Amino acid sequence: MILVTGAAGFIGSVLVKALNDDGEDRLLLSDHLGTSDKWRNLLGKRFLEYIDHADLIQRLEQGSLTCEGIRAVIHIGARTDTTERDVDLLLRLNTDYSRRLCRWTLDRGVRFIYASSAAVYGDGSLGFSDADDLTPRLRPLNGYGFSKWLFDEWVLRQQLQGSVVGLRFFNVYGPNEGHKGRMASVAYHAYPRAKKEGVVKLFASDRSGIADGDQKRDFVYVKDVASVVRHFLKTPKAHGIFNLGCGKARTFNDLGKSLLTACGKPSTGIQYVPMPEDLKGKYQYFTEADLSRLRSTGFTGAMTSIEDGIADYVRGYLEKPDSIL
Repeated sequence: MILVTGAAGFIGSVLVKALNDDGEDRLLLSDHLGTSDKWRNLLGKRFLEYIDHADLIQRLEQGSLTCEGIRAVIHIGARTDTTERDVDLLLRLNTDYSRRLCRWTLDRGVRFIYASSAAVYGDGSLGFSDADDLTPRLRPLNGYGFSKWLFDEWVLRQQLQGSVVGLRFFNVYGPNEGHKGRMASVAYHAYPRAKKEGVVKLFASDRSGIADGDQKRDFVYVKDVASVVRHFLKTPKAHGIFNLGCGKARTFNDLGKSLLTACGKPSTGIQYVPMPEDLKGKYQYFTEADLSRLRSTGFTGAMTSIEDGIADYVRGYLEKPDSIL
């Protein structure tokens, strides 16, 4: 049996589908659905029970949830809004909750795989190595990154890196993200206008020396993320905190051109809009995952290029409004 938190969310629901495809249907799923449409991401999935995240940790700690046979906990659930200003809320949901769940899991000798974030790297001035000795020196740019960094730091201070797997997700995009609102990927938000008008609007640069749209990110397709998580489920001797990206930084202009091409439009239809005020000073202009540590665990899968990932996303999902993975 596998427990997956954040299971109705973007990455979590794609992972549940991948587990089902592997023949895993003895799954406990946890999330918070509220008034969003992310419940739709669970349609067609096979699982034993769904539990609200507010009840999960209490039921686990009180022993009121039947947990016999759980062999892994995959903790994807988090408050992922990078513009969230209530840092106490972020610490409760992303840091404290993770500590309690991690302790419960390790006390029972169960494998613990959790989602961290490339937001811990801040402006990237210290690079993007996932070496443990770099982590204490990192300076995240926002409360979300701070909450993720704080849990990574706790894992290292408690010397748990030899017992858990942490995955620092870079810029993940792909199917099942429609419920995320502003936090959904640029590809998702830009698609309707790209398809209808042949136009993609990107943030202008507010940093000298970097042209509009030439901000670079490590864009990783969500299907690749699911493949890496499955790798760690099948590689129980691998432990530590690892980067999970494509391994190659690409510009937002590259993303825009790939989206327009996938929509059958000229790749010249890119326009620029001012950087929002609430993102200035908190916006990462460059991210690129160093994957050497991940590769050292035996993961040999190829990462999907942005051209191929966007094409699959558009043609397999965005052009089919009701399609979920």
